[in-house]
This record gives sequence, structure tokens and C-alpha cells, in this order.
Amino acid sequence: MKINHLTAAEENFMKLFWKMESFYLKDVMEQHPEPKPHQNTVSTYLKILVEKGYLSTEKEGRIFKYTVIVPFEEYRKFLLKELTHNFFNDSGKEILEFLFSEKLLTQDDLKGYFDLKIEIKPAKVENPKFEVADEILNPKKEKKVKASKDKDKDKEKEKKKKKKKL
Repeated sequence: MKINHLTAAEENFMKLFWKMESFYLKDVMEQHPEPKPHQNTVSTYLKILVEKGYLSTEKEGRIFKYTVIVPFEEYRKFLLKELTHNFFNDSGKEILEFLFSEKLLTQDDLKGYFDLKIEIKPAKVENPKFEVADEILNPKKEKKVKASKDKDKDKEKEKKKKKKKL
């Protein structure tokens, strides 16, 4: 089934028709929200939508019964494919990135669709520790440790000398 593009006005009528599925002209006039269009306007749009293949007609006496042929889901798929092709290079990934960047979709929205644990967090970069390199590049630390040990030994020797003198 080939689906054709609809104008904004045709699409608005179709939204009403998808809810009703099968209807007469008088049903449209009753169901249409205010401000109600003129009956001739509705008749014209019904004729156009029949020509475009969205509606079929069945004559019952002097009136026509209209039935939706193209389901809402099919039209929605058609529009999404057109949008993907024309604006997102046929890439679902680009659509998702756009939806995330525009905050139209959140991580929580996706959790219900996947069993995977998807977490989008900024990467934390930790500075690597190079212990061997630090020892080689900073030998002063070792000397300080050795120097403090040597000082402790010198103090102990002095204490022993003082004790011997006493």
C-alpha cells in the first residue's frame, strides 16, 4: 500500500477519522471540535482523502459511509521513515542523539525497553600512578627517608655516649 503525504488540514481531519474508523458526513459534523467547518469543506476533504487512498466509500441509499483504509500506525511509520531519511541520514542513532540532546527522551524512558543497564555518565579520567617512575624520577624522597633514619641513629648514638659518660 503506497501512502501519500497529507497537508496539515487533511492530517487534522484524519486524526478525527482514525478515532471513528467508520462514519457518515453527519458524524464528522457532530464529532468535529469547535469551530466546526462548513459541511461543504468537510465534503471536499472527504473527497480528497478518498482520492489519496486514505478512505473508502460505500453508498447507502443517498448517503456515503466512509471507512478508514490507512491505519494510524501505518501513517506514523511512513512519517517516521520520511523524517529519518530526509533529516537523519537513515540513522536511528542520529535520531536518538537528537532526542537526547533536545531532552525529548531520557535514560529512564529507555530502561523499560531494554534489559541492558545503560548508563550515560561523563567519563572520569584518573591520573595513572607510576610508582616505579616516581622512585626513579624523584630520588629525593628516598634520600629524605634515609636521611631521617640516619639522624635517628645519630641521636641514639649520642644518647648512648651520654649514658656512658655518666
